[in-house]
Amino acid sequence: MESQAAIWLVLIVAVVAANWPYFSPRLMLLGPVRRPKPVGWRLFELAIMACLTLALGFTIEAKLGQRHPQGWEFYAAALCLFITLGFPGFVWCYLRRGRHAG
Repeated sequence: MESQAAIWLVLIVAVVAANWPYFSPRLMLLGPVRRPKPVGWRLFELAIMACLTLALGFTIEAKLGQRHPQGWEFYAAALCLFITLGFPGFVWCYLRRGRHAG
């Protein structure tokens, strides 16, 4: 896989993963359906998805070449970017449909 395709793959996966907790009524994507899903579960799922997306990026980086060590600044920026990518799902879940609509 070339580097351009890898970048787009990670970005697409990040957008889908950041919005998934807001669109899926299931707990951890596989558990029982909960309507409405508690905010704590959504935040927990968002953190898990961020870690999985980061692991995918690190794996692809290692396959393309040498993986570079990162400082705390990288992780802070990645977390902020991941939360920003999840904003459309947040708007849909809490602002557009309403908190108790399901």
